[in-house]
Amino acid sequence: MGCHGRHDFVDGSLHGWNHAGKLHCYCDSGIGAGFYAAGAGLVSGHAGPVEDPNKPRLVPKEGAEGKGAKTYTDGKGDGSEKFDRAKYQASYYPISETFTSNLRDSDGFMQLGIGVATYYDQKVLDRMKSDEMPIRSAILMTLSNQDAFVVSTPEGKKELQKQLKDAINQVLISREGFGGVDDVYFTSFIIQ
Repeated sequence: MGCHGRHDFVDGSLHGWNHAGKLHCYCDSGIGAGFYAAGAGLVSGHAGPVEDPNKPRLVPKEGAEGKGAKTYTDGKGDGSEKFDRAKYQASYYPISETFTSNLRDSDGFMQLGIGVATYYDQKVLDRMKSDEMPIRSAILMTLSNQDAFVVSTPEGKKELQKQLKDAINQVLISREGFGGVDDVYFTSFIIQ
């Protein structure tokens, strides 16, 4: 009977190459349903979750690839994923301009420089650069909500690092679908 072009599978899932090297449509040949079922994951033999090629991948350290170091996570890169950091290579990105913000309920202000670390590939760093304006805004909003006394303690600084990491990841997740920032570091820190 042949293909009448009425199916929705434009990705070639119901097509294949015949022995003569020509594209053949399996729509009406009875095995099209088998191809559909296999492609849709309805038939066993599928080896687990399919990786999204646009999603950042973890970067294993040299020699760690064959020692159980996976290259993807199932999460959104919000920092909740669990993996052995010793097996992965960190990349660092310093945000070039410092941040200056008034502190909550005081006449004081804070000025700081920050950098971020990721165990994911260059996609995270590229997205940090392309989304720098909304990231800067989220950082400034986080800073303006700080108490001078709390943020001057070591515990307060650690909490601020966590809040900044969460703020940056939330921007990246909302704009790009994936965060990927694992740590935030201070490159300068002044409270007045």
